[in-house]
Order: sequence, then structure tokens, then C-alpha cells
Amino acid sequence: MQKTDVLIVGAGPTGLVLALWLQAQGITVRIIDKTSAPGTTSRAMVVHARTLELYRQMGMADAVAAAGHPSRVVNMWARGKRRAQIDMRDFGGDITPYPYLLIYPQDHHEAFLCDQLAARGLSIERNTELLDAKDEGDHVTAKLRGPDGKTQTCTARFMVGADGAASTVRKGLGGKFKGGTYRSLLYVADVEVAQDMFNGNVHLSFEETDFLLVFPYGTEGKMRLVGSIRPERVARSVDLNFEDVGRESLHALGIQVTHLNWFSTYKSHHRMTDRFRHGNIFLAGDAAHIHSPAGGQGMNTGIGDAINLAWKLAAAVNGRGNDALLESYHAERAAFARTLIKTTDQAFNLASRKGSVFGFMRTYVVPNVAKLAFGLASARAAMFRAISQVAITYADGPLGAGKAGEVSGGDRLPFVQLDKGDNFGPLADIIWQVHVYGQPTDALHTWCSDRDIPLHVFGWNAACEAAGLEQGAAYLLRPDTYVGCAAPQGDTQLLETYMAGLGL
Repeated sequence: MQKTDVLIVGAGPTGLVLALWLQAQGITVRIIDKTSAPGTTSRAMVVHARTLELYRQMGMADAVAAAGHPSRVVNMWARGKRRAQIDMRDFGGDITPYPYLLIYPQDHHEAFLCDQLAARGLSIERNTELLDAKDEGDHVTAKLRGPDGKTQTCTARFMVGADGAASTVRKGLGGKFKGGTYRSLLYVADVEVAQDMFNGNVHLSFEETDFLLVFPYGTEGKMRLVGSIRPERVARSVDLNFEDVGRESLHALGIQVTHLNWFSTYKSHHRMTDRFRHGNIFLAGDAAHIHSPAGGQGMNTGIGDAINLAWKLAAAVNGRGNDALLESYHAERAAFARTLIKTTDQAFNLASRKGSVFGFMRTYVVPNVAKLAFGLASARAAMFRAISQVAITYADGPLGAGKAGEVSGGDRLPFVQLDKGDNFGPLADIIWQVHVYGQPTDALHTWCSDRDIPLHVFGWNAACEAAGLEQGAAYLLRPDTYVGCAAPQGDTQLLETYMAGLGL
């Protein structure tokens, strides 16, 4: 019988990131996957700014950014003409160190994460599947079948199902997966074109009966296409191929495909489980929620699940924190997933549903409204914040307390450029820490010292004020870099009450 602190079922991006973050906190991990190798094709294409900010915590952001293709401009087309543009170059640098969409196919991304695991001495147990699991109250007993066909037993303090939409872990728990399947059939194609006509930008094209997303990446002229297939073409073809897709959108953008590397079709779903936590067993990523491809949110959301959960599991394994800390994983991530499904559902229905009304909305109303809205810098910034996931907040959740300036407990720490570097530098450690912008009080120095919590002091400047921070306030940051408690004037009583309430 093998023992481990955390058994992770599933070695996609969610499971891999969870393993990396747990291992970095000294937690023993076993990660299994029933497949023989990582996937070689993928639909997920974008790594968002918030994910890169979190990757910086592990020293991975620069390598990922260098391997991907940063796109700072998104163009919206309709009826063969560019109708609107979101240019992140004129505002994004004040929001995040990564003011762009990073085009980085999931198969490349997974290979990178696997290499990171190997470099840290962790191996993925391939061709190994979960047969059964039982929560024993203080641990989980799991029955596994290895590559030799023999069964084995593993005991773990916790188990996490990161094994995708058809999750064995979720099914074993009897968890519901409510939702539905969109009617539209979608395709994804990896192609090469005659020349890179789009200068590395992302493009979204609407026609009356279909839509197309274009992601340039890698060497010049290489693109990933994601689009809808017209219903009449689906009806008259059993085995669809690239020739059956909506060529009108391709022609409208002037795309001349010279080589098709691979092509596949798929149906998109919107579903969510009722509980992300069942005692000592947790669900994350697609095992907990799936949604439309609108906005490229799926993979990034799974990674966010993993990082939110990792520090809470680490605290519990080390005998720190109460059950409310573990329970907060469901409260925080389910709330975000629910909102995400609702918003992406609305966007996807508008982009893909057939009918003259939806066709008119796509090709006339949306482009004109977008052109007017994106003419405002504030609208462009708001759109970027939403899509990049830097707008995610847990302020209404159980772990948020206090408010100082415009920043509440549960918010992402605002990014501030300093004379030397930025205020995200100290976030490289997966620990609790306190930030003060201005002069900290003696009482705060004493509290941090007694609590063995690092105190980082930054000089006050106009950028701090513009970011919504309050001079002299204490911002207690969680190990996942979100603000836990925002204490005006460095109120140590508020900080102590907060930590004590979590059993820390």
C-alpha cells in the first residue's frame, strides 16, 4: 500500500499545476493519468494574463511567454471588413506585467508543465486509472489499476479529481453535472497559410451563419482556426472534413490555406457539478465545470482552480487552518464558474445560433456597438480585465475581510510599477505576506514579527493612488496572491481576528 499526502487523478494542465504548487509547498504528491502520453492536439489556445501572473510565482512566466506568441491586438470583422479593434498596447501595461493574449497551444503548454514536473523530481504515472475511492473520514483509500493490469491500493490525506469532463472521480461521488450541449458543431484546424497577413493579431469574424476565430502562433504563417460549421453542411455530410467548413469566413478574411496539419470537429457543452468538495475529495477544472470556448477561459479557469486549492490543501496537511478554509474552495471557485458559464453561454449563443435575427445581430448590431464601445479607453480596459481574468475577485466569499481604499479583502492585488521593478516581485513565495504602501506602524511591525509573516514596504506614489490602494493600509496577502484582509491604517486587531478565524 502506497501513501501520499495528495492523490491527483488527471494529468492535464489543472492536475499538473496542482502537483507543481503542492510540491513547492513541501506536500507529497502522486499524480496518475489513464492515457499513455500527453495530448498532441488541443482546442485551448490562450494563456491569459492572470495565469501568467500566477506562473511568475513559480518562476515559469518568462519561459511560457517566450515559448508562446503574444498578441496585443484583437480585431473584429463582419461582412468582410474590420469593424472594431481592441488594442492593449495603450493601457494594458498599467494593469498587468503581461498586457496581451499569449497564444500557446495546450499541447505545447502541457509538454512544458510535464518538463517542469520532471525537473522537480515528480513523475506522472501513465496508463494508471482510478477504479474506486472511499473517503474514510481522515484519509481517502483509492484502488488503482496500473500499466501491468494489476490493482493496487493508495491512501492519501486528500484526493483531487482533475480528470476532465467525463471524470471518473465525479461519477464515483455521484455528483450531478447539470447543463446541456450547444446545437452548433464546431471545428478546430491547425493550418499553414500563404503568408502571415495579420501581423500576429487575433481575429474574430462574424458572418450571417457562422463565425471564425484566428490565432496566429509559432512560425510565420502558422494558424489555429476555431469556427462553426453551417447546419446545412453538417446535414449533408457524415464524415466532415476541412472542405466542409464555412469557407465564407475564410474567404472574407482572405485566408488561403496551403497546408492542413490536422482537423477535428466537436460539440461544446455548458455544465457544472453541484459540489466542488465532497469531504476529503475535490473536483477541479473540467471535472467540475465546462463551458463554451468563448473567451478562451476553460484551461485558465482550471489552472485557477488548482492554485486556489493548492495552498488550502497544504495548510490542512500541515495541520494548519480549520475546515472553513477547505470549504472556501467550493465557495470561491464555484461562484466564479457559475458566472463564467452564464457570460460565455450568452456570448456563444450570439456567435453561433442560426436564424435571421441572430445573423443580423452578429453582422450589423454587435460590430457597430463594439466600434463605439471600444473607442473608449475605459471600455477597452474593462474588456481586457474581464477576458484576462485579472478582474476575478473573491470579495463576496468567506475569506475576504476589510476594505482599504478601493481594494477589498478577496480582490486581486492591484499591479503597481515602481521606480525599480513592481509590487508583484515579492509574490514569488507561496506564503502569507503583508504589503504596505507608505509608512507601516510599529504595531504592524510587531504583529508581522510575532506571526512570522514577511512585511514588504513600498514607497507611496501616484501609481499607488491610481491603483486604488490606501496609503499606510496593511494588505494581508494569501499564498495565492489575492488580498485576504485589507486593514485601513494597518489595523492589527483586524488582521489578528481574520487569521484566528481561519484557524491560522
